[in-house]
Amino acid sequence: MGENIVHNENRSRFEYIFEDVTAYLEYDLFNSVMDITHTIVPKKLEGRGIGGMLVKSALDYARVKGLKVKPTCWFADKFIKKFSEYGDLVVEVPDDAHNGPVCEI
Repeated sequence: MGENIVHNENRSRFEYIFEDVTAYLEYDLFNSVMDITHTIVPKKLEGRGIGGMLVKSALDYARVKGLKVKPTCWFADKFIKKFSEYGDLVVEVPDDAHNGPVCEI
């Protein structure tokens, strides 16, 4: 299922599309930091592990591109804490350095 995730760089997000429904992870890039702001999985797609696959895809992309990650989204933060092999990607950014959106589910 992970092979169905597409990186839509124009919209700064990773997407999983099934039939007429799209699950996605949004991010902002700021000084070589990928701020993961939202992970959205519609009810029709819940329970399939798609949220985790979206986060994994974003983190793998960040690693390949040499980016650090700020997990503003609580789901991405929880994923990184669960899979400690991604912990080295996390960067502490002062609160006033980026006034982006807060993750909402």
